[in-house]
Amino acid sequence: MEKKTIVCISCYYKGYDFMDEMKQLGNKIILVTSENLKEKDWPWHAIDEVFYMPEVKPSVWNLDHLIQGFSFLMQTRKVDAVIALDDYDVEKAALIRESFRIPGMGQTTHRYFRDKLAMRQKAKSSGINVPEFTAVFNNDEVNDFVEKVPAPWVLKPRSEASASGIKKLTSKDDLWEALNALGEERHLFLLESFKPGDVYHVDSLTFNKEIVFTSASKYLAPPMQVSHEGGVFRTKTLGRYSDEFKALEDANEKVLSNFGLMNGATHTEFIRSKEDGKYYFLETSSRVGGAHIPDLVEASSNINIWREWAKIEDALLRGNHYEISKPTGYYSGLIIALIKDKEPNYTEFESEEVVKFLPIDYHVGIVYKSNDSTVVQEKLDKAAEKIHAEMLNILPPKSKPTS
Repeated sequence: MEKKTIVCISCYYKGYDFMDEMKQLGNKIILVTSENLKEKDWPWHAIDEVFYMPEVKPSVWNLDHLIQGFSFLMQTRKVDAVIALDDYDVEKAALIRESFRIPGMGQTTHRYFRDKLAMRQKAKSSGINVPEFTAVFNNDEVNDFVEKVPAPWVLKPRSEASASGIKKLTSKDDLWEALNALGEERHLFLLESFKPGDVYHVDSLTFNKEIVFTSASKYLAPPMQVSHEGGVFRTKTLGRYSDEFKALEDANEKVLSNFGLMNGATHTEFIRSKEDGKYYFLETSSRVGGAHIPDLVEASSNINIWREWAKIEDALLRGNHYEISKPTGYYSGLIIALIKDKEPNYTEFESEEVVKFLPIDYHVGIVYKSNDSTVVQEKLDKAAEKIHAEMLNILPPKSKPTS
């Protein structure tokens, strides 16, 4: 069997299962990662070569230097695929593919999975529900928007992952103060109507334009709330035959087909408005969800998204058919919180519903699983109460947790 060469790009420590599976499938793995991640527990048994990039600022590399380095690498190695393991790496991988004519998502399509303004424009033109939004390039357009769309609004970075960098604003004066404070970086943001409601995430796998696996979950504490106020992050899977699941499955399919996704893993978020009950598209990404969501998905479905994504990429490279196993139908829940101690004492959390305790410095992390949705909810509620009462730390520790 011919050995294919896969370059994995990641500015965060993640993708262990992907690289391990790719190696088991008989491929050569080259990792390009940030210099400050040298000491992480990468799957060294699966990595044939590693190259390090200095960070200009967190998660950001000098792209000219990246292309120069890749050009040197290509002189003696035939690269078959370039894989972005994190949201911040999607742009890097697309640039490399375009520059060296390597198959896969290029720079045009990648913007729909990275640039939140491009996402909204594409969704709106495709007839997909999105909160009212505007670019903030032009002063008159911003003023026109705030006259037509009542506060509150959210000012969002176009290319940040998760809820980082988002500001909620309640007055025109506050908005202009925030815009002026951005200075030369103002064009990197967008303005959007704030819609109160329940936030969901849909995690899926696509092979040759067909969505072959879907998991839908509901955040019990919205990521924006946890990011801004601290507290406990919780999410719980939905029953596969519930009305919520079916609505989200349809909405996700509409997004991915209109955005032109061909293959791979995606993480897409929607909000169900309290005002009208409709589902609105928030954002999508062409990668596996962060915050240990793959552990949540695997607990409920027995599908490891990282490993299945590797199998998809391997099948594409070899021209083989790919088929996924039938998922199991458990309910699962995930809870993560920043705590005061580097390593939590999990003794009082032990129960038969615990699938695993997550080893994250200065965090408590637990994955639950049950045939009964109510049991999972009860476990998440009790754990949250205990964490709030005894363990929670609102201020981040000096050491940065893994994304």
